[in-house]
Amino acid sequence: MQLHTHEWGAGDRIAVLIHGIMSDHRTWRRVGPALAERGYRVIGVDLRGHGRSPRGDYGPELFAEDLVDTLPVGAEVVLGHSLGGLALSLAVERLQPQRAVYSDPAWALAGVGQAVDPAVFVTFKNANGSRVRAFNPRWDDADVEVELATIADWDTGTALALSGGHLQDRTPERPVVPSLVQIAGEGFLFTKEAEKELARRGFEVRTVRGAGHTIHRDDFEGFLAGLEGWI
Repeated sequence: MQLHTHEWGAGDRIAVLIHGIMSDHRTWRRVGPALAERGYRVIGVDLRGHGRSPRGDYGPELFAEDLVDTLPVGAEVVLGHSLGGLALSLAVERLQPQRAVYSDPAWALAGVGQAVDPAVFVTFKNANGSRVRAFNPRWDDADVEVELATIADWDTGTALALSGGHLQDRTPERPVVPSLVQIAGEGFLFTKEAEKELARRGFEVRTVRGAGHTIHRDDFEGFLAGLEGWI
């Protein structure tokens, strides 16, 4: 499947941004321009079932296949958030970026991670601004508006296809390319034990203190600071 993409900048280096569930390329409204200012041509994708990309069957492998079908091989850096991090980890061997960044990826690390069944997100389909704000008190008003718009364009089937018996530990045994895992200090996916396990497997691990799961919206400056040396 060819995914819808949005680009910022026209630099000589390529950066790719892959959003999480319920979202699309609009979640990167500040990140895309910031990377463009650093000399990147930035490509933001809409995963299948999100934004302006086609609908169809859903599953981690399909999300990954779409990335391979859509994105250039050998980008300088590819960054995936949450579901985007999961999809990236399944596609990274074929995409072969120079560096990979996993921002609070939805890997469900067995034993030491904190698995969250994606089916819970279906209840957000009819969320209003007050509910989005209640769950994300640190977001700018513009991010609340973007979230409402992306939820409206989102197919809840993407969450159901990842839930129940489909929920499993998909943490990579090792990084395929130099890889950073950026963890939300106030997130819900990783424990201290999980951070240690990821480091043992060969990932660089950095925590953005005080930030919730969507780090780039909770603490934009902290998000960028946590990427120094990787972007």
